[in-house]
Amino acid sequence: MFRRFADLLLRILYHLLLKLQISGQENVPREGPFVAMMNHIYFIDPVLVSALAPRLIVIMSKKENYDNPLVGIILKLYGTFPVQRGELDMTAIRTSLLVLRQGHGLLMAPEGTRSRQAALQEGHDGMAWLALRSGAPIVPVALSGQEGLGQHLKRLRRTPVRVVFGPAFCLRPVGGMAQREQVSDMTAEAMYTLAALLPPQYRGVYSDLSKRTSRFIVSCQAEGN
Repeated sequence: MFRRFADLLLRILYHLLLKLQISGQENVPREGPFVAMMNHIYFIDPVLVSALAPRLIVIMSKKENYDNPLVGIILKLYGTFPVQRGELDMTAIRTSLLVLRQGHGLLMAPEGTRSRQAALQEGHDGMAWLALRSGAPIVPVALSGQEGLGQHLKRLRRTPVRVVFGPAFCLRPVGGMAQREQVSDMTAEAMYTLAALLPPQYRGVYSDLSKRTSRFIVSCQAEGN
């Protein structure tokens, strides 16, 4: 109940403060688990995606956000769970797999932290590993414009924000079990897929789309067959 009420309030707030341009919500699977892969450039990004998605998405949030007792309680009521950045957090991994086994969406930012330059940083392999382990499809979610919220608020103007839910895809190893090198290549392919949905100035280290490959990306329908 808290989550539904919070999402309703967030959607009202977003439409008051933002000029939202949302597309591709139909790309979110209607049922079953999925990983929502977003770029991360502003603090509102996780709750922006979760509130605007047509299905429940569980948020993985950095452990430092729970240091404040009040904020920690609100985050837990909202259904988030902590992750220790910069190390192998087995508790967060087990929780992530449980969320996917229960058939929910899981929100991840493969960059691991916000980009201060509003451009994509190199992605980490955790998302690709979880998608492989669970078999869940990945839905890329491209966000742009929200980094201007502070400046627009000072001028009492709404901030133009673009949110694109891209087509879902699945990852499949070549030649049986995925090796570490293959998982890293999968991460790169997924990040280029996300970059292609972003305006050029947000693509960062994935700006050169000519380097994009699709060796490990398959249609989820084809994977199911």
